[in-house]
Amino acid sequence: MKTWEFKMESTPSIISEKLNSSLESFNGFVFNIKNDKKNSISFKIHKRLQYAWYIIYHNNVIVNGRLGGTETKNATKVEITFKQHFLWKLVIFTHLFLGFGFIIALIANNNTNIAIYTFAAVLIAIGVFLWSKLQKKYNRNVQEYKNLISEILDL
Repeated sequence: MKTWEFKMESTPSIISEKLNSSLESFNGFVFNIKNDKKNSISFKIHKRLQYAWYIIYHNNVIVNGRLGGTETKNATKVEITFKQHFLWKLVIFTHLFLGFGFIIALIANNNTNIAIYTFAAVLIAIGVFLWSKLQKKYNRNVQEYKNLISEILDL
């Protein structure tokens, strides 16, 4: 999870209206707004899933944000967090857990079946490969969201 914080010279309601109007025009994003507390607004952005396999390519980052007031009346503190989608974490940890589980079971039973060791090694390799590729894609997508939000809010 990555966090991005900055201050803007505007009220939270104006910033949320600006984000909402801009992201609605893209028609590929889901933008949810909630009023949390007095003068505080939270929002959530993620790409719209049109097909089930889109989660693999498009929807691996979820953006949660909070617009809060500061001591000055015309300033807003913006806190945005970027999280990797839970299903991707589940896929990676399942591969790693199954691979290590097979190896532990084989060692506990004193089994010397090379095919099962190979299968376990392949599962672990797939988990490590997915983890490395998804971390690169996650970092790239976080930067894309930062650029998009910066363009919308004129940072």
